[in-house]
Amino acid sequence: MILQQISKLGYIPQRIISLVPSQTELLADLGLENNTIAITKFCVHPATWLKTKERVGGTKTININMVRQLQPDLIIANKEENVKEQVEQLALDYPVWVTDVNNMEDACQMIADIGALTGKPEKALSITNHIKKDFETLHPAFPTLKTAYLIWRNPYMTVGGDTFINDLMASCGLENIFAAAKRYPEINVATLQETGCQLLLLSSEPYPFSETHIHELQRSLPRIKIILVDGEMFSWYGSRLLKSVPYLQELIATIQAGQP
Repeated sequence: MILQQISKLGYIPQRIISLVPSQTELLADLGLENNTIAITKFCVHPATWLKTKERVGGTKTININMVRQLQPDLIIANKEENVKEQVEQLALDYPVWVTDVNNMEDACQMIADIGALTGKPEKALSITNHIKKDFETLHPAFPTLKTAYLIWRNPYMTVGGDTFINDLMASCGLENIFAAAKRYPEINVATLQETGCQLLLLSSEPYPFSETHIHELQRSLPRIKIILVDGEMFSWYGSRLLKSVPYLQELIATIQAGQP
């Protein structure tokens, strides 16, 4: 079944499978190493888990038979990162908690929910309090910069206004020029040229942009500042947020260096 309320589980799970990298890291930071039995091949944090835990495929290519062999008493999934049909198939036999995170408020609520679900409410509260206090100290860029954030190449794809990345950009004083769009629209270089974009951020994931791509785009966009950014710091909405503010503050300083 797909859980709608935390109270419906009725027990503290001892055989958890996480299908979401950022939430796998959260489980580790909640102290649930012994309770977590399997993860995906993209769950790279903590690194030791990638070596010691069973891997049940990719986030969108779950090995259903392997999950059945492991007999979990809780599966943690995400509306965006996992395939709906696979999640629904698993929910026929196992309790599945499906998260849906589009902004910082959602992220903190998700952390609290998973903490309550796994018997770690105090630790979850400590994490969310720390995150909120850290973000209160973040000094956003001023004046606000018209910005685009690329997550994919061939075709180029960016982020719309209903995404977690958009919310984090706003916290940094970066105005998403595609905020009127939904989810992850396809764009092209001509669109970037026409929008008055001042800053272009190239993410390290899901597409691994590199310096080569900066040089490639800079030829067509000579007046736009282009910077590589750590995709985990912008899109991992679990306990990775504990590490985000120092990174984001340094990024803001880099962005503003040389600005008039």
